[in-house]
Amino acid sequence: MKVEQDGLERAVREVLSRQAGTPHRLIRDPADVVIRRANRIRRRRTVTGISLAATAIIAVTAGAFQFGQEPPRNGSTIAIGEGDHPSGVTWTSTVAPPRPDTGTPLAGVDLVLGQTIATAQGGRVTVVGAGRIERAHRLSDGRGWLAVSAPVTAGRFLWEVSPAGTVQVLLAGADEIVLDAHGHHIAWKQGEVLASARVVNGALTSISRAKVPAKASPIRFVGDAVLVRLAPDRPGHTLWRLHSGAFHPGTDQSTHRVFGALPDGRVVGEVVTGASKATCLTLLDPARDLAPARPGCGPRLGGDGSGSVSPDGRWLLANGRSKDGDKALLVDLTALDKAAGPVVAGPAISGAVAWSSPGTAYYHAETVGGLTRVDIDRAVTGGSPSRVELTALPADQPPVVVSGSGGDR
Repeated sequence: MKVEQDGLERAVREVLSRQAGTPHRLIRDPADVVIRRANRIRRRRTVTGISLAATAIIAVTAGAFQFGQEPPRNGSTIAIGEGDHPSGVTWTSTVAPPRPDTGTPLAGVDLVLGQTIATAQGGRVTVVGAGRIERAHRLSDGRGWLAVSAPVTAGRFLWEVSPAGTVQVLLAGADEIVLDAHGHHIAWKQGEVLASARVVNGALTSISRAKVPAKASPIRFVGDAVLVRLAPDRPGHTLWRLHSGAFHPGTDQSTHRVFGALPDGRVVGEVVTGASKATCLTLLDPARDLAPARPGCGPRLGGDGSGSVSPDGRWLLANGRSKDGDKALLVDLTALDKAAGPVVAGPAISGAVAWSSPGTAYYHAETVGGLTRVDIDRAVTGGSPSRVELTALPADQPPVVVSGSGGDR
């Protein structure tokens, strides 16, 4: 998706306008600074192949655009693609940040419930200054969460949300954003530029970039590499090793979907087989362009690709077809070459899956509402999942399970 200049300006101003309910005094207008800076970048980058990325994507260092919280005096904005030099924007606020409330845990993982994060420890954190959150990851160092926005006209945003609920913009205007399993690395795509960076103390550092096909899109991290789907309308993935300027499409033309990786690095995915183009589950070797790591093929799921591998690599919980329609299926990854088929674990998955332990998973199921909790030991013996009721949620904002907040971190 190409982002027009007017769309970028609207998106930047939309985020800043969320401060309206929080009185403060701006020394300079950050939106004007960002937009002027982006305009300069676009004019200078037309021959480098990264003009659109430099125009549309904005990173913000610690202290900039923190809503409702006084930042350090030297807070500054950074425009990715312009040497990552600060522009010197500073501002002050007189309003103290909100304090999290403590209550009864709703689940064994954190949940995003509209503009509130309900933690697995029973905390309630009101998020101040962010839009709709589509995905989130809890940071292991206690700094809060990374949150990826739902797409808007100018693309996606990446926010860092503090434990007090204040928001810092790290990235804006990307076509797609993915996070690694620890919240230490991010990758994003804008136009024909794929980029990655480390997240260090609320800032993006060690940025790498590569030119990729326009239809390519980052899907997830696999170890220290980014899995990239080469086109949305055909099988085929490759791994980008985060080397600047180097992107090799590889030879894979059969991988249809990827669900995650095992602790030994092998990738769990579906491949297209035979003239019928049917898919089956197998393990893939990242060192051999995602070629099957073992002979034969496992079960045929036939789902939409939603699913996740357990932290110990033993189980896959993913959507698939059963005799009763679309369901969440549980697959023993140690027995892919045996006759035992998938077990129905619950209603179909909507969105992400988060594990509170290697034996317990949570996800939102749109067909039944609320939150579904799958206990692996119960599921393999034919037991039903349990359901967590969630009330007072906006109709257009389903709950979001937070990765890294339980046993998957």
